[in-house]
Amino acid sequence: MTFTLQIGQKAPDFSLPATDGKTYSLHDFDDAAVLVVFFTCNHCPFVIGSDEVTRATAEKFAAQGVAFVGINANSEATHPEDDFATMVARMEQHQFPWKYLRDESQQVALAYGALRTPHFYVFDRERKLVYTGRGVDNPRDTSKMTVNDLDNALSDLLAGKAIRTPLTNPIGCNVKWNDQDAHWMPADACDLV
Repeated sequence: MTFTLQIGQKAPDFSLPATDGKTYSLHDFDDAAVLVVFFTCNHCPFVIGSDEVTRATAEKFAAQGVAFVGINANSEATHPEDDFATMVARMEQHQFPWKYLRDESQQVALAYGALRTPHFYVFDRERKLVYTGRGVDNPRDTSKMTVNDLDNALSDLLAGKAIRTPLTNPIGCNVKWNDQDAHWMPADACDLV
């Protein structure tokens, strides 16, 4: 059993509180033709550096039925600014075009095998994984990026083509796990490619 979901596997369900005051599960997104689940947070420079590119990608594909769900599983004991109140404030400030959910128990992050922030998972209509990894190749400084793997995967999927690069390594800070050192990774976590 590998740590991170494999291509072709089904999206694990979740039931998590969001910054809009509601609780969401996988089935709340049944109407979406494509679902992008990504693990993110409030503080990571790789998240902050690429949020606007992620926004542009989400907005580009929204009319084609692509929904985005951001999940923050980071331990607030490690990074207090990853708490729920800061999530709410961040969404109020930036008005990102996705639901922003809190995975305080980290069970959802474990079910998906989240490695870093950000880490993207693209699921087709049947909620089978067709792409996982990075959004772009330089998330900390998107002025230097040369490829948007997330955009490519969504373009290929919606065009009915094979995903040109279904697997990349996420680039960012590691997920901050409860009761662990800030740089700790689960023993079975490894590079995807």
